[in-house]
Amino acid sequence: MVQTKQRFASFEEYLSYNDGSDKLYELYNGELIELPIKPGINVQIANYILLLFALLIGVDRVRGHGLELEVRGEPRNRFPDLTILAEEHIKLLANRNTIRLSMLPPLLVIEVVSPGELQRNRDFIAKRLQYQDCEIPEYWIIDPENQSILVLELVDKIYHEVGVFVGDNLIVSHQFPNLNLQAKQIFKL
Repeated sequence: MVQTKQRFASFEEYLSYNDGSDKLYELYNGELIELPIKPGINVQIANYILLLFALLIGVDRVRGHGLELEVRGEPRNRFPDLTILAEEHIKLLANRNTIRLSMLPPLLVIEVVSPGELQRNRDFIAKRLQYQDCEIPEYWIIDPENQSILVLELVDKIYHEVGVFVGDNLIVSHQFPNLNLQAKQIFKL
């Protein structure tokens, strides 16, 4: 018996699909690509930052890896490791944890880089371009391998480096100026 792959003609058609599992899929060229399980260190880092932001701005405005962003290009969606929402997202995401292109972008997305060149290119190049296109004001790329945090800020629709933060450096976030976090705190898990 030959199984056929599920194909989707549109993002709306994909949004109505439910395979009954908790799996996360990127929609790539009309087909579902199951996301791999994240390395333990990535989960620990994302959870630590989630807790910090939950204490800073409230738990209802912080979403972990399960939040989906519709993006242009391929794949058509992304699942950032951490997303900081604007207040108006809370009610809009009550039924489905998906931010559509027609909605206001989130305030910040954070990716924790997984090992491997493909994953590094995905976070540093492909996702950067897609998040920039969505006009997400701030994008952090946390690199456990180099123990660094690259902070990008959207200026005139283009990401510019705020800085690369390591060691004792305080992370500078224009979206969250009250954040008092040293780079090394993220990696001391």
